[in-house]
Amino acid sequence: MSETVRPEHRSGKTAGFQLFRPILAGATLRERLIACLGALAGITLTGLICGLFFGQGPHIPLIVAPMGASAVLLFAVPASPLAQPWSIIGGNTISAFMGVLAAHFIPNPVMAIGVGVSLAIAAMSLTRCLHPPGGAAALTALIGGPAVTSAGFLFPLFPVCLNSVILVALGIAFHKISRRNYPHVPVPAAVNTHGTADLPPPLRVGFTSDDVDAALVELHETLDIDRSDLDRLLRQVEHHALVRTQGDLTCREVMSRDVVTIGMDASAERARELLIAHNIRTLPVVDGAGRLAGTLGLRELTLHGEVGLAQVMSEARTARPDAPIVALASSLTDGRTHAVVVVDEDRRVLGIITQTDLLATLTRLISAKAFTARESVPA
Repeated sequence: MSETVRPEHRSGKTAGFQLFRPILAGATLRERLIACLGALAGITLTGLICGLFFGQGPHIPLIVAPMGASAVLLFAVPASPLAQPWSIIGGNTISAFMGVLAAHFIPNPVMAIGVGVSLAIAAMSLTRCLHPPGGAAALTALIGGPAVTSAGFLFPLFPVCLNSVILVALGIAFHKISRRNYPHVPVPAAVNTHGTADLPPPLRVGFTSDDVDAALVELHETLDIDRSDLDRLLRQVEHHALVRTQGDLTCREVMSRDVVTIGMDASAERARELLIAHNIRTLPVVDGAGRLAGTLGLRELTLHGEVGLAQVMSEARTARPDAPIVALASSLTDGRTHAVVVVDEDRRVLGIITQTDLLATLTRLISAKAFTARESVPA
């Protein structure tokens, strides 16, 4: 009987190297280098600022050790729920307070360190600021030495809370400069734009939020990812799987090429006439050089009345001619977009793909698959 050998088990050498592969999804060399630079700036400046406030004598620590662990989360995994501002500030401060509390009431140091960390976890969980370095902050309050002991109940505020606030402020500034999303704001869930009780089209098929919750319960694990981010990730996986399996047809093959457009200097009345005369819902607007500037529909014209087209047009959804047609599914089913404009590198209009075009194409793909399946069945 033959045995299938998994690729990573084909040699001991290969299997050994598996231990050193990154364990974080999406981790790249560029992201890690940015994290290193952020930690360098964040920790150095935090220590410098605290030194200016309190001096650098032995009476109080310049910066507490848990800030190093907080910097790892803040700069290396800024999207983690454990790395958000309240998690860092609240987690470190509240945990330090729990450590001081345990030291104050429990004379036995061995018992105190256990109670302090367990109280820190409980307090962080109740206040929704779970932060792993908080456990170290609690321990620092218990075994930090004479300077920490003499600070007493002020230690959670100075330097722990102050360190945390400064580090978070520097982190926000650094991520803004490096154009990263922090504090992390999950993408809003799709909504029904028609004001009815129905789910939006993308959520009516496939998995639901209840399915995600049920899967999380079955896993019996806590994942370090926001619930809405997990939902968005799974839907993006579905999208890429669709493109991979049905991505043969391109926009160039499906698009309408005789596109009705209007110049930006035209009147709203002329735009309305074109929409009605050609029975279309999306009218591309081009500038003086013939480049796509936006799109118009009867909705925009009705809401804003007789004003310049530049003031009422919407941002255009665009695609390149060699893009797979199925990649447009998410845009054309969002409840707002009726057409995607196909443009070249200079944003000159090459064609347009409507919801009807997408529906006809998907119907054709499904029919072709069904025919192929029937033909492959032996008579």
